[in-house]
Amino acid sequence: MATIALVIHQDRPEAREVALEIIEWLHSLSHTVVIPVVEAERLGRADLGVDDGDLGTNASVAVSLGGDGTMLRTVALVARHDVPVIGVNFGQLGYLTDVEPDGVRVALEAFLSGNFTLEERMLLEVDIDRAQGESITVLALNEAVVEKTASGNTVRLDVELDGSFFTPYAADGLIVATPTGSTAYAFSARGPIVEPTHRALLLTPVSPHMLFDRTLVLDDDSQVRLTVSDHRPAALVIDGRSMGDLDPGDRVTCRASRTVAHLVMFGPRDFHAILKAKFGLADR
Repeated sequence: MATIALVIHQDRPEAREVALEIIEWLHSLSHTVVIPVVEAERLGRADLGVDDGDLGTNASVAVSLGGDGTMLRTVALVARHDVPVIGVNFGQLGYLTDVEPDGVRVALEAFLSGNFTLEERMLLEVDIDRAQGESITVLALNEAVVEKTASGNTVRLDVELDGSFFTPYAADGLIVATPTGSTAYAFSARGPIVEPTHRALLLTPVSPHMLFDRTLVLDDDSQVRLTVSDHRPAALVIDGRSMGDLDPGDRVTCRASRTVAHLVMFGPRDFHAILKAKFGLADR
């Protein structure tokens, strides 16, 4: 029997309803279901709760019930355990999700019978090194953003590429994105759209206060380091999650991770067709 991890958008009642139905169905088939502790308690199924770090330990698959934000969180929870992820779209855009809410049971039946393919997506490995000595590493599917704080004017960041100083930036922020993230924040900052299965790093300034305002598209073996160089603090956000403020001298280093995200697909995924649908592009 399989172990299925569920990650649920708690502000979408329809996602909670589907989760409860799927739990009952999976248990009737003698499968095991695990859910992050906080979500399990809010769902009224505290008995299924596990710590975030243990969610992917024995899971055969993780099911994301929400929008793209829930998908990002699911990948962050299970990617290091090499667990594939099924995305169910309860949101609006749905760039990352492949299944509609009424198709969850069919999708799980297909997965459990082996009728699926896996699509690999590059992940960012983000090292956060604070001048006071604290260091942590975080994985990101979309992007890492160093930006001005709510009360800040601009941020000033020294940028190194592959260990060599490139240039200082004065901007509202800098985005280091994956190809998957090219249609997220980087897109709103006028960055290029990149096929999500490519491997590359995109460095995109947000409202730069300088003549150089273009996105750099770098090889996947590149390393990008951003150092807060001014007296003003900066804010760090990774895949929409606030990581707190950065003080002068703090560094954020981004590279392609050896770990990849595995997204479960149940048919051909036409990225060009998705773009046309999302942006209302005409056929003629």
